[in-house]
Amino acid sequence: MVQLLFNYRSTIAQLLFNYCSKIAQLNGGLDMYEDTSKLLVWQKSHELVLKIYEVTKNFPKDEQFGLTSQIRRAATSIPSNIVEGKARGSSKDYNRFLLIARGSLEETKYQLLLAKDLKYINEEMYKEVLNITKEVGRLLNGLMAAIDKTGK
Repeated sequence: MVQLLFNYRSTIAQLLFNYCSKIAQLNGGLDMYEDTSKLLVWQKSHELVLKIYEVTKNFPKDEQFGLTSQIRRAATSIPSNIVEGKARGSSKDYNRFLLIARGSLEETKYQLLLAKDLKYINEEMYKEVLNITKEVGRLLNGLMAAIDKTGK
Protein backbone atom coordinates (compact mmCIF):
# COMPACT_ATOMS: atom_id res chain seq x y z
CA MET A 1 0.00 0.00 0.00
CA VAL A 2 2.80 2.42 0.91
CA GLN A 3 4.64 1.58 -2.32
CA LEU A 4 1.47 2.13 -4.34
CA LEU A 5 0.94 5.52 -2.70
CA PHE A 6 4.59 6.45 -3.36
CA ASN A 7 4.26 5.45 -7.04
CA TYR A 8 1.07 7.48 -7.32
CA ARG A 9 2.71 10.58 -5.84
CA SER A 10 5.73 10.15 -8.10
CA THR A 11 3.48 9.91 -11.15
CA ILE A 12 1.61 13.06 -10.17
CA ALA A 13 4.89 14.91 -9.56
CA GLN A 14 6.16 13.84 -12.99
CA LEU A 15 2.91 14.92 -14.68
CA LEU A 16 3.09 18.29 -12.92
CA PHE A 17 6.71 18.75 -13.99
CA ASN A 18 5.83 17.87 -17.60
CA TYR A 19 2.92 20.30 -17.54
CA CYS A 20 5.06 23.11 -16.08
CA SER A 21 7.80 22.43 -18.60
CA LYS A 22 5.27 22.65 -21.43
CA ILE A 23 3.91 25.95 -20.08
CA ALA A 24 7.46 27.31 -19.81
CA GLN A 25 8.14 26.18 -23.37
CA LEU A 26 4.95 27.88 -24.58
CA ASN A 27 6.06 30.97 -22.68
CA GLY A 28 9.26 31.08 -24.70
CA GLY A 29 11.44 29.19 -22.27
CA LEU A 30 13.04 30.49 -19.11
CA ASP A 31 15.96 32.41 -20.60
CA MET A 32 16.08 35.49 -18.38
CA TYR A 33 17.61 37.65 -21.10
CA GLU A 34 15.35 36.70 -23.99
CA ASP A 35 12.92 39.29 -25.37
CA THR A 36 9.94 39.38 -23.03
CA SER A 37 7.50 40.03 -25.87
CA LYS A 38 8.10 36.44 -27.00
CA LEU A 39 6.49 35.11 -23.82
CA LEU A 40 2.95 33.89 -24.38
CA VAL A 41 1.96 35.13 -20.92
CA TRP A 42 3.21 38.62 -21.79
CA GLN A 43 1.41 38.55 -25.16
CA LYS A 44 -1.88 37.52 -23.55
CA SER A 45 -1.55 40.07 -20.76
CA HIS A 46 -0.83 42.77 -23.34
CA GLU A 47 -3.96 41.65 -25.21
CA LEU A 48 -5.86 42.02 -21.94
CA VAL A 49 -4.60 45.60 -21.47
CA LEU A 50 -5.66 46.54 -24.99
CA LYS A 51 -9.11 45.04 -24.38
CA ILE A 52 -9.46 46.88 -21.07
CA TYR A 53 -8.64 50.19 -22.77
CA GLU A 54 -11.19 49.44 -25.48
CA VAL A 55 -13.90 48.54 -22.96
CA THR A 56 -13.27 51.49 -20.64
CA LYS A 57 -13.59 54.04 -23.47
CA ASN A 58 -17.33 53.74 -22.97
CA PHE A 59 -17.33 54.16 -19.19
CA PRO A 60 -19.10 57.28 -17.87
CA LYS A 61 -16.99 60.44 -17.89
CA ASP A 62 -17.41 60.82 -14.12
CA GLU A 63 -15.45 57.55 -13.75
CA GLN A 64 -12.41 58.92 -15.61
CA PHE A 65 -10.44 59.33 -12.38
CA GLY A 66 -12.20 56.49 -10.61
CA LEU A 67 -12.88 53.02 -11.96
CA THR A 68 -11.59 53.77 -15.47
CA SER A 69 -8.19 54.82 -14.16
CA GLN A 70 -8.05 52.06 -11.55
CA ILE A 71 -8.83 49.17 -13.90
CA ARG A 72 -6.44 50.47 -16.55
CA ARG A 73 -3.62 50.78 -14.02
CA ALA A 74 -4.28 47.31 -12.61
CA ALA A 75 -4.34 45.71 -16.06
CA THR A 76 -1.23 47.60 -17.23
CA SER A 77 0.58 46.43 -14.12
CA ILE A 78 0.35 42.78 -15.24
CA PRO A 79 2.64 42.85 -18.32
CA SER A 80 4.73 45.60 -16.71
CA ASN A 81 5.59 43.34 -13.77
CA ILE A 82 6.31 40.41 -16.09
CA VAL A 83 8.81 42.59 -17.96
CA GLU A 84 10.40 44.03 -14.84
CA GLY A 85 10.69 40.69 -13.08
CA LYS A 86 12.30 39.02 -16.08
CA ALA A 87 14.74 41.91 -16.44
CA ARG A 88 15.95 41.45 -12.85
CA GLY A 89 17.86 38.35 -13.92
CA SER A 90 17.19 36.08 -10.95
CA SER A 91 14.46 33.49 -10.55
CA LYS A 92 13.67 34.74 -7.04
CA ASP A 93 13.01 38.29 -8.27
CA TYR A 94 11.20 37.01 -11.34
CA ASN A 95 8.82 34.94 -9.25
CA ARG A 96 8.22 37.85 -6.87
CA PHE A 97 7.21 40.12 -9.76
CA LEU A 98 5.04 37.38 -11.25
CA LEU A 99 3.23 37.21 -7.90
CA ILE A 100 2.67 40.96 -8.08
CA ALA A 101 1.36 40.52 -11.64
CA ARG A 102 -1.01 37.83 -10.39
CA GLY A 103 -2.25 40.19 -7.67
CA SER A 104 -2.89 42.87 -10.28
CA LEU A 105 -4.74 40.31 -12.37
CA GLU A 106 -7.06 39.53 -9.46
CA GLU A 107 -7.60 43.26 -8.92
CA THR A 108 -8.52 43.61 -12.60
CA LYS A 109 -10.98 40.72 -12.33
CA TYR A 110 -12.77 42.36 -9.41
CA GLN A 111 -12.94 45.70 -11.17
CA LEU A 112 -14.44 43.99 -14.21
CA LEU A 113 -17.11 42.48 -11.99
CA LEU A 114 -17.80 45.90 -10.50
CA ALA A 115 -18.07 47.44 -13.98
CA LYS A 116 -20.58 44.74 -14.94
CA ASP A 117 -22.60 45.21 -11.75
CA LEU A 118 -22.67 48.99 -12.34
CA LYS A 119 -23.91 48.25 -15.88
CA TYR A 120 -20.87 49.86 -17.51
CA ILE A 121 -20.32 46.65 -19.49
CA ASN A 122 -22.78 43.96 -20.50
CA GLU A 123 -22.62 40.28 -19.55
CA GLU A 124 -21.20 39.24 -22.93
CA MET A 125 -18.30 41.70 -22.76
CA TYR A 126 -17.67 40.75 -19.13
CA LYS A 127 -17.37 37.06 -20.05
CA GLU A 128 -15.14 37.83 -23.03
CA VAL A 129 -12.66 39.82 -20.96
CA LEU A 130 -12.92 37.41 -18.03
CA ASN A 131 -11.88 34.55 -20.32
CA ILE A 132 -8.71 36.46 -21.22
CA THR A 133 -7.98 37.01 -17.51
CA LYS A 134 -8.40 33.28 -16.84
CA GLU A 135 -5.95 32.41 -19.60
CA VAL A 136 -3.42 34.94 -18.30
CA GLY A 137 -3.84 33.45 -14.81
CA ARG A 138 -3.19 29.91 -16.02
CA LEU A 139 -0.10 31.04 -17.92
CA LEU A 140 1.23 33.01 -14.94
CA ASN A 141 0.72 30.06 -12.60
CA GLY A 142 2.38 27.68 -15.04
CA LEU A 143 5.36 29.97 -15.52
CA MET A 144 5.81 30.44 -11.77
CA ALA A 145 5.66 26.68 -11.22
CA ALA A 146 8.18 26.08 -13.99
CA ILE A 147 10.57 28.66 -12.54
CA ASP A 148 10.22 27.08 -9.08
CA LYS A 149 10.83 23.62 -10.54
CA THR A 150 13.85 24.50 -12.67
CA GLY A 151 15.34 27.18 -10.47
CA LYS A 152 16.07 29.28 -13.55
